[in-house]
Amino acid sequence: MRSVARAAALVGASAVRSGVRPEVGAAKGLPGDWVTEVDLASERAIAGFLASETPSVPFVGEELGGDAASGLRWVVDPLDGTTNYVHGFWAVGVSVALVDDDRPVAGAVAAPFLDEVWHAAADGSCVWERPGAAAAPCRVSSRPPASAVVATGFPFRRKERLAPYLRSMSAALEAFEDLRRPGAASLDLAWTACGVFDGFFELGLAPWDVAAGGLLVQEAGGVVTDWNGGDGWLGGDILAASPAVHTVMRGVAAEGLHGE
Repeated sequence: MRSVARAAALVGASAVRSGVRPEVGAAKGLPGDWVTEVDLASERAIAGFLASETPSVPFVGEELGGDAASGLRWVVDPLDGTTNYVHGFWAVGVSVALVDDDRPVAGAVAAPFLDEVWHAAADGSCVWERPGAAAAPCRVSSRPPASAVVATGFPFRRKERLAPYLRSMSAALEAFEDLRRPGAASLDLAWTACGVFDGFFELGLAPWDVAAGGLLVQEAGGVVTDWNGGDGWLGGDILAASPAVHTVMRGVAAEGLHGE
């Protein structure tokens, strides 16, 4: 299933690279929530590939949906970072995860315009494939929190989350060296898994945003929880980091949620 997830992510990446970038996406609902024909083409390509490889496993995609909310199922984001894509900022990902109830068990993230792919299996390992280098195991960083660079996101869709975000980002800038906001959670998590970033935190994501990337971080030796330190991170409120940075991140989250 790990190899199927990897191949499916690469199928989606090929569809993204071969698509025609529009000047603007179609609005799906909330401000900044876009979809393009390339999102749909990627999801159709991935869904078709997975249907041929694993016909008995249900499919849930960001754009075309799916009914499976429990049990074994594929959870897919065909183009993570659609706003980046529309603007020609090539930090975009394709995320494919096999989820069993609330636990991702295999997953892959591909970066179509970087020609990179990360993949992992539960209780296995996390591997990073990139141009000019042999495929290699991923490990989270060993940097101390004061030297950490941590990725995050902004509440551009739901402004009611602005106050906790501002508190958490202020606390993060006090605790860590710096923050980054590339705009594609799947890549933020993949980069955390291989030590480019030291951690990632965000509120209000969807399962397809975090399922594969969270598994990558776990299998690379990191810690992944929700903002209360529990196992509910597949719901989209996620803290993912190296063990030392995650400990500090828990305090950052508490400051954001509770001002304490």
